[in-house]
Amino acid sequence: MSGMKEENYDNKEEILESENTNENVNETNESSEVNETNEETRTEDIESIKTLLQEKEKLCSEYFDRLQRIAAEFDNYKKRTLKERESVYQTAVAETVAAFLPVVDSIDRAINMFIKENVESAVKEGIELIKRQFEDVMKNLGVEEIKSVGENFNPELHNAVMHVEDENCGPNVIVEEFQKGYKINDKVIRYSMVKVAN
Repeated sequence: MSGMKEENYDNKEEILESENTNENVNETNESSEVNETNEETRTEDIESIKTLLQEKEKLCSEYFDRLQRIAAEFDNYKKRTLKERESVYQTAVAETVAAFLPVVDSIDRAINMFIKENVESAVKEGIELIKRQFEDVMKNLGVEEIKSVGENFNPELHNAVMHVEDENCGPNVIVEEFQKGYKINDKVIRYSMVKVAN
């Protein structure tokens, strides 16, 4: 009986060892499953973060593109506004100068009368002084006389009121100016009235 008890005892130990081994295997399997689950969760988290990062990068790119477009539009707006302001200034100066041109014409006629009469007087000197003052003011405003006599006729600057045959002059050369023309930059205030040789 004692031999049987020992065998039963040995069997019990084997069974216990077997159960312990099974439990260890089960624990290992459970641990493996937990590790696999943790890895799957980490992989899913990483993929989720990558997707979120890509979305944010796309959004940042859209915002940056929008910022660049707005900056370009603002720069164009500033340039357009500056051009419009310069245009308004030139138009105002041109209209003001145009209002004074008949006075300048009268002064020129008075000086030419003194020259034709060959008269030297204080009045002539005073009128010439007034003319120089007008010329200085117009120069400061950016107003220039349009050159005409001896120049080729340019319909953008000159208004031909007479044509004459003159062999001494080339074709379309201005031989006489009846009324001076003026311009500010490229804007004509008044066209020169001229006689052109054909």
